Amino acid sequence: MSGTTDNLSSLAAAVLQPGFVGTSRPPDWVRRWLGEGLGGVVLFARNVVDTEQVAALTDAMRAERPDVLVAIDEEAGDVTRLESRLGSSRPGNLALGAIDDPELTEAVARDLGAELAAAGITLNYAPDADVNANPDNPVIGVRSFGADPGLVARHTAAWIRGLQSAGVAACAKHFPGHGDTSVDSHLDVPRIAVSRARLDACELPPFRAAIDAGVQAVMTGHLLVPAVDEEWPATLSRRVLTDLLREELGFQGVVVTDGIEMRAVADRYGFTGATVRALVAGADAICVGGEHADEADALRLRDAIVDAVLAGVLPEERLVEAAKRVGELAEWSSAARTHRAGWTPAGPDGSPLGLAAARRAVRVSHGAGPAVLPLTGPAQVLEFEPPRNIAIGAETPWGVGAPLAALLPGTTTVRLAADDLSTEHAPPAGALTAAAGRPLVLVVRDLHRHDWMTAAVRRILADRPDAVVVELGLPSMVIGRVHLATYGATRAAGRAAAEVLAGRAAAELLTGRS
Repeated sequence: MSGTTDNLSSLAAAVLQPGFVGTSRPPDWVRRWLGEGLGGVVLFARNVVDTEQVAALTDAMRAERPDVLVAIDEEAGDVTRLESRLGSSRPGNLALGAIDDPELTEAVARDLGAELAAAGITLNYAPDADVNANPDNPVIGVRSFGADPGLVARHTAAWIRGLQSAGVAACAKHFPGHGDTSVDSHLDVPRIAVSRARLDACELPPFRAAIDAGVQAVMTGHLLVPAVDEEWPATLSRRVLTDLLREELGFQGVVVTDGIEMRAVADRYGFTGATVRALVAGADAICVGGEHADEADALRLRDAIVDAVLAGVLPEERLVEAAKRVGELAEWSSAARTHRAGWTPAGPDGSPLGLAAARRAVRVSHGAGPAVLPLTGPAQVLEFEPPRNIAIGAETPWGVGAPLAALLPGTTTVRLAADDLSTEHAPPAGALTAAAGRPLVLVVRDLHRHDWMTAAVRRILADRPDAVVVELGLPSMVIGRVHLATYGATRAAGRAAAEVLAGRAAAELLTGRS
C-alpha cells in the first residue's frame, strides 16, 4: 500500500460531488473540505435564488479552491434547478425533438450555457440522451428528445456542442439508456430486458453521438441490463462502465453516478456500499443528492472509500485514476469558463430564445366540428395534476391558467388531482358550472398514462365537445375537437399554449398548419 491515510482521504474527497444546504454562503464544512481535496459540489433548487446569487455562492467556493467543479442538474425543461421557482423559460428536450432543428437545439443549449457560466457552474448533468422507447415510462418522457434513436442522437450531439461552446461541461445521461423502462430508479431497479442487438440499435446511438461530439462526462443509470450484466446494475457494473463505455465505445472523460442515495442502488447495496462498488466498476465521480446534504454524509462516504482501499476491495490505482479524471475535467472547465460579463440578464420573462423555441414546438390538431380557436373571452381552465415525477421539483410551477389569465383577464383555474374526482371520475360540480357560457380548457400531462384522467376528460368532452384539450406531456393520445401539444410543461410551454388559445400566435397554428 503506497498511499498514506491522509493522501487516500484527499483522493476520496476528490471523487465526491456532495450537495449542501444554503444560498448565501457555502457551509463551513464545504469550505474546509475544498482545502482538503474535495473535487466538486452539486447545487440543487435549495441553493438557487437567482443567477446573480448563485454567482456569489460559487465565487465563495472558488476563493477556497479555484478549480472546484460546480455541478447542477439543469435540463432546461421540466427538470430545472436554475429556474425551479418560476419554471424553465426554455423548452425541454421533447419540444426540441418535435421541432427537429439541430441548429436551434444547439442555440438553446448555448443560451443556457451562457447563463450557467455566468452563475459559475462548470458541469451540467445534462442532456438526457435516453431514447423514450416506452411511452409509459414514468420518469423520462418529455425529458427525452423522442423515441427515434437517430433523432435523439443528432439532438444530443447538438445540445452538447451548444452547452460546451459556452464553457460548461455536458454530461450525457443515463447510460446505457433509461428510456425503455416502466420503473423509476429513484424508487427501485428498472430492468432493461432487451437484446444486445437492440441496445446497439436503440439505446446506445445517442451515447455514441455524445462521445463523438466530445462530451466531457457521462452519467450512469441505476439500471439492470442483462444483455451486458445479469448481476449488477449499470452504475455498479464493470462490464457496463469499463468494458462497454470505456473500452468498446472509447469514452475517455469522467463517468459520474446518478444520485448514489437513490433507492435503486442504496436499498440493496447501502449508501456507502454502492459508492465503493461504483468506483470499483469504473465510475470516477459520485453524485450525492437528495437529503444527504451534510458533512456526516460526506464523511461516511470518504471514510468508506479509504477503508475499501485499505482492505484491498478498491484498488488504489483505480481511485488514483478516478481522481485524475476529475482533475482533468476541472482543468478543462477552468480553461473553458467564459467571463460573466458576456452574459446579459434576460429579465423577469427569462430567455427570449427559449420562448421563441417553445412557440415553434406547439402543435394544434383539429377534429370534427366547428373551430373554437381563438377563445372568445375569459375561460374556465381545469388542470389535471398527475402524481409527481420525483425528478421534477415539487416547487416548480406549471400550467396554462396563469399565462392565459394574463392574456384573457377574468380567466379562472381549478386544479384537480385523482382524489378530487367522484367515483365516476366527475369533477366537482362547481368546476363545470363556472364554465357555463364560457370557453373551457382541459390541461393534462401524459394523459395516456393515467386512466382516471382519461376517464374524466372523456366525460367532460361528452358534455362540452367544444372544450379545448392542452397536453403538456407526451402527446400519445389526441382527443377532442381541438388539441394542443406543447411537448413539455415548462413556463415557456405554458405561455406558448396560452398565446395560441388567446389568438396571439402565428396564423398557421390557429388554422392547424403546424
